[in-house]
Amino acid sequence: MFQTSPISQRVAHVEESATLAIDAKAKALKASGIDVIGFGAGEPDFPTPEFIVEAAVKAARDPKNHKYTPAIGLIELREAISAKTSRDSKLEVSPNQIIVTNGGKHAIFNTIMTLVDEGDEVLIPSPFWTTYPELVKLAGGIPIKIPTSYEMGYKVTPQIIETYFTNRTKMFIHVSPSNPTGVLYSREETRELGEFLLGKGIWVMTDEIYEHLTYDGHTSTSLLEVVPDLRENTVIVNGVAKTYAMTGWRIGWMISPKEVHRAASNLQSQMTSNISNVSQRAAQAALEADLSSVTAMRNAFDRRRKTMVSMLSEIHGFRTLVPEGAFYVFPEVSGVFGREIAGKTINSSMDLTEVILDQAKVAVVPGEAFGSPGHLRLSYALSDESLVEGLQRIQKLLGS
Repeated sequence: MFQTSPISQRVAHVEESATLAIDAKAKALKASGIDVIGFGAGEPDFPTPEFIVEAAVKAARDPKNHKYTPAIGLIELREAISAKTSRDSKLEVSPNQIIVTNGGKHAIFNTIMTLVDEGDEVLIPSPFWTTYPELVKLAGGIPIKIPTSYEMGYKVTPQIIETYFTNRTKMFIHVSPSNPTGVLYSREETRELGEFLLGKGIWVMTDEIYEHLTYDGHTSTSLLEVVPDLRENTVIVNGVAKTYAMTGWRIGWMISPKEVHRAASNLQSQMTSNISNVSQRAAQAALEADLSSVTAMRNAFDRRRKTMVSMLSEIHGFRTLVPEGAFYVFPEVSGVFGREIAGKTINSSMDLTEVILDQAKVAVVPGEAFGSPGHLRLSYALSDESLVEGLQRIQKLLGS
């Protein structure tokens, strides 16, 4: 019999993904017959474009896809990622710098596990995607959260980052557009940030998963596009999930300098062998096509974004920044604190989340999950009808 817990301390300290947990709870309530509307999931509600599905069907029938292939990914897909990176980021990378991973999350895991040692500090602007600090902790590192606010536009500057540097700082995590805020760094802001990080000589992981989901004429800017000298200190992580509505296909990638690529390749060879060949062929078809299918989805997201911002802004106590990218709105809700709603005094965004689910049957994610208490995250990756119905329920509960 075990005298202590059989679970390793490293894994025991990893917290469950709050977004996946809330989405699972909403789905469980739906399955039990309760009419719940979920704003928690970070995935497009569209089916994967048909030409991508057909490529997968064709691949499944080809016996060559029934066998092991290189652990770092099919050369055809790595060549497609290289071409796509040149097209979208004006950055020339060799297919031999690319590792195909089991989704973008796996690319982030590989990067952090390869670069972060016990006691290393990783700077993470807050609010952040829930997985970043958990993987840093899993690697034995220390996540250093850099807080931002509504008044700051949820952005960091070199001057702010400087105050968090120590002799143990190993990495900075950059993401634009952002999950959960939808904030997009301008070209000049990206350049300023990149030049500062270059001068510091630390590693940078830049997450570009939402690069094509931008609005109001804005475009995303890759760090290496504007500060190419940073390439020997930078790992790019990306994937097909958000752009092509392929969350379930599990295809991401990391682009890294030679030494990091070699080490991460060894790690992946021991963890997973190759990623599903059928999914890789589907991703290849997606990346080799034009972006017309993406345009249709982005137009729908843009319409829903405007509706959500408008309706949330009508709720007393909410302050809502207009997102420029991704598919989330992140209202600041501390103006509701102290109010009694359905017999419960609201003292936190966690309290508010529970009341909205219990009373309005609407699932949202509390800001605590993203390192920013006093906020809610709502995804607008759901149908127009469900979006309006869910927001009307919240308005009715909280008062416009």
